[in-house]
Amino acid sequence: MNYAVEFYPTRTGYSAHVPDLPGCVAAGRTLEETRELMRSAMEMHLRAMREDGDPIPEPSHFVDMLEVA
Repeated sequence: MNYAVEFYPTRTGYSAHVPDLPGCVAAGRTLEETRELMRSAMEMHLRAMREDGDPIPEPSHFVDMLEVA
């Protein structure tokens, strides 16, 4: 599944969260580190949901970048 992930710059690097997976967050010093940590966090979050018998939400947020003049 592809979930939208929001990344935010912070004073010490970046933070990220997944709107469709409340509580699934990560933070790192670089954007690439934060991406890798977020992927691991999402895998662990979804694995825990499956183990607990919770329904896995379908992705409902979509993100795109549009260039404007």
